[in-house]
Amino acid sequence: MAPTSTPDSALSASVPGTAPELAAPYGSGAAGVGPQVARVRTHHLQAAKAAGGKFAMLTAYDQYTAQIFDEAGTEVLLVGDSASNNVLGNETSLPITLEEMIIFSRAVTAGAKRALVVADLPFGSYEQSPQQAVASSVRLMKEGLVHAVKMEGGAYYAPTVRALTEAGIPVMAHIGFTPQSEHVLGGYRVQGRGDLAQALVDDAVALADAGAFCVLMEMVPATAAAAVEAAVSVPTVGIGAGSSTTGQVLVWQDMAGLRTGKMAKFVKQYAQLRTILAEAAKEYGDEVRSGIFPGQEHSF
Repeated sequence: MAPTSTPDSALSASVPGTAPELAAPYGSGAAGVGPQVARVRTHHLQAAKAAGGKFAMLTAYDQYTAQIFDEAGTEVLLVGDSASNNVLGNETSLPITLEEMIIFSRAVTAGAKRALVVADLPFGSYEQSPQQAVASSVRLMKEGLVHAVKMEGGAYYAPTVRALTEAGIPVMAHIGFTPQSEHVLGGYRVQGRGDLAQALVDDAVALADAGAFCVLMEMVPATAAAAVEAAVSVPTVGIGAGSSTTGQVLVWQDMAGLRTGKMAKFVKQYAQLRTILAEAAKEYGDEVRSGIFPGQEHSF
């Protein structure tokens, strides 16, 4: 099930046994017309798992990358709290605020016409109570216009997941290495090794039973991730979790080579965008300093 940008792709097509999605019955914006492409929905991800298929997921933080990835056929876009590291320049994901996440989310949803857009609940926006989580998620959906939220944490947060889904908010659970808990976990360490693999399975089952439509696993042994994939009926997403998961996710700056330095073992770079941008900026600067740009064709 390779990604495709066509509206009738395997994931955006109607799920067998269900009625096709209708246009919004109350209009869609000032023009009163519906979207021109079929939106990827949570049930499409479920259908991919049932069919033994796969789907791709990338982070996005602005309208242009969202549009590019959307048109490339990426099924899920994640407005990650990793914007804290990759856009705002912080050392960790902890400092980013809910207000900042809403701004990034609004930019991504403006650019994505087909992909399912999921936003992270940032640190401090959901831990106090299910009520706090619902309030924060409502803001992400109402102001950021995302389609689902992602929340870090294990079985302890099952009641929160249940409260969110009952409020009409789809939840992607995130277990294994959870960056918001890096100080508790002792830094960036693989989770779920050895006897701890069963705890990973137990967390996933509890969260799926509470209503999570998907379970994301980060930095866990491939064997543990395979056990989770087999134990839950919902699709799974992996980042540093082997190849058995239904979906895969990468931070786009890692995937495209915008960020340099030591990369995590699970990162594969599909381009060297930093080099391309640096060369373009150098050529631009050289032409400005030499008087080549702007030329007559660039002047009024």
